[in-house]
Amino acid sequence: MLKIYNIKVVPRAKENKVEQMAKNEFKVWLTAPPVDNKANFLLIEIMAKYLNVKQRQIAIISGVKSRDKKIRIEE
Repeated sequence: MLKIYNIKVVPRAKENKVEQMAKNEFKVWLTAPPVDNKANFLLIEIMAKYLNVKQRQIAIISGVKSRDKKIRIEE
């Protein structure tokens, strides 16, 4: 089963934090900068822990270079 989530990313935050805004929408604060995909890798790591799935089950399907992203979870 596939699930799609909308993510609003705030890079260079003081701490890593996830806040669920709606059923399929999250706001995620990341300590990593948006350089060399560091923020994207950290986003996948944090969302995997938050949603209790493996990192390989998560893919960024749009917004790789944007603060507004869509991720797909394969369950």
